[in-house]
Amino acid sequence: MSPETETAAPAHVLDNPVWAALNGPGGGAFAETAPGGLAARYTADTSPFAALADPEDPRAWADLAELVGPDAPVWVTGLLTPPEGWTTVLSIGGVQLDGSAVRAEHAPEAVRLGPADVPEMLELVELTKPGPFLDRTVELGTYLGIRHEGRLVAMAGERMRPPGWSEISAVCTHPDHRGRGLAARLVRAVAAEVVARGEQPFLHAAADNTGAIALYESMGFALRRRPAFIGLRTPAAPQS
Repeated sequence: MSPETETAAPAHVLDNPVWAALNGPGGGAFAETAPGGLAARYTADTSPFAALADPEDPRAWADLAELVGPDAPVWVTGLLTPPEGWTTVLSIGGVQLDGSAVRAEHAPEAVRLGPADVPEMLELVELTKPGPFLDRTVELGTYLGIRHEGRLVAMAGERMRPPGWSEISAVCTHPDHRGRGLAARLVRAVAAEVVARGEQPFLHAAADNTGAIALYESMGFALRRRPAFIGLRTPAAPQS
């Protein structure tokens, strides 16, 4: 094929999963979109992440700045470089793992979690630090937990849901109950919910969380890419 007729491969939805999720069938109820339509973010009580339609487009960054407001915090993910005027507060190296080959199976001991369980879920998140989990994060998808003597000791659920995919997130186990395979059982159980809808699971992890990554890879998750999770502050003055 000559250079004149060669075309670039279309982008995969997992290359920009937050954008794909917010603009997908299940994202509308949780999305706030910039006036120009080139940036969007989750509502403040569901997730701190925002996204750009095209991170190479200055107009998208201007849209995001207008949406978030001046000198305000926002989180983005991917392989991107913020333009001049934006401040990088924190950048966390990460991995994105494709779970298409994972054996999904239900866990009979798992219970569904909902809004009434949020106080306990927030306590477990505060103790184990699996990543952002807010008051309405539970509404983004199916959340399953395991209880011991009535106490929530492990959980996992869904967060970003790009078309055809669903991100398994908030995987955590109380320190007193680790080593029993609870996280693996819950990940497989959430994956079973995803596969039953005709979708495929994926997940993100911090690159330095080698123990969790090893567990996921032993279950069949495969490294797809290495995005960064970037905490930014918008420019102090509106972008032109």
